[in-house]
Amino acid sequence: MRSFIVPRDAAGERVDKVLSQLEPQWSRAFIQKMLAEGRVHVRGSAVSKSYKCGPDDHLDVDDPPLQPIAAEAQDIPLDIRYEDDDLLVVNKARGMVVHPAPGNPDGTLVNALLHHCGGSLSGINGEIRPGIVHRIDKDTSGLLIVAKTDAAHRALAQQISAHTFRREYRAVLHGHFREQTGTVHAPIGRSEKDRKRMCVTQKNARDAVTHYEILEELGAFSYAALRLETGRTHQIRVHMAYIGHPVAGDPVYGPKNGVTELHGQCLHAGLIGFTHPADGRYIEIVSELPPYFEDFLQKLRNRFGRETYAEG
Repeated sequence: MRSFIVPRDAAGERVDKVLSQLEPQWSRAFIQKMLAEGRVHVRGSAVSKSYKCGPDDHLDVDDPPLQPIAAEAQDIPLDIRYEDDDLLVVNKARGMVVHPAPGNPDGTLVNALLHHCGGSLSGINGEIRPGIVHRIDKDTSGLLIVAKTDAAHRALAQQISAHTFRREYRAVLHGHFREQTGTVHAPIGRSEKDRKRMCVTQKNARDAVTHYEILEELGAFSYAALRLETGRTHQIRVHMAYIGHPVAGDPVYGPKNGVTELHGQCLHAGLIGFTHPADGRYIEIVSELPPYFEDFLQKLRNRFGRETYAEG
């Protein structure tokens, strides 16, 4: 079961609209199907799609029943950094989509995982996203964790919800920062002007916190370490653009005359740390910067020199 609290400014809105804002990964059709099946509850009672939310309502959503996995297994190489009977950690290549979607029906990480793991993937996220506990964008490289069992999936999702799951990124950002460390605490929701974009907004938004530390200043750019306290869609990209320092190469949130040679944002998920759901061990996995990232950094260093700060 998943639970959501209705933001005060969403009071009076229909429940299907509110859920689509609180969980952007769910399509409106999927939400309406859950409502029709009686899987959305308020104060213990199932509600229909016409239900209008009250301020601070708690929406409890039952997990959907397990369905046969529709995505096809494909023999695609994977860079696996850790694996056991409960989970695995994969270092995703830049340009790889995490799961099938319109426009990307195959060739995704899920297709590769189905070939590698066979039927040993959690089914909580349904037939298109088996095993996927969290995601990173197509053009973001780096580490993500995959659950093989439903029990592991629930335990890892709970760590993410409780902010005890550690996720650190590296990014090249536009501009120089006045302070070498800082925090962006600003809610993120879907843009009303463009449904494909997220933005900082108070309307139908979810709390979002990103911590940053500047490691080097390189001409008109800064090389930074970033730590997610929450994990909203496009969170780092949105937060950095919001404070005037978009990720270099970002085609969505960056400047129109951005860095085209990167062919996407210069953003790498370089570290994850978690408590193993089966035995309680703390595990930390680190991924080195990929070639595209190192090459861009070196070009900036060669051109502008470098001013380095202590890495914490």
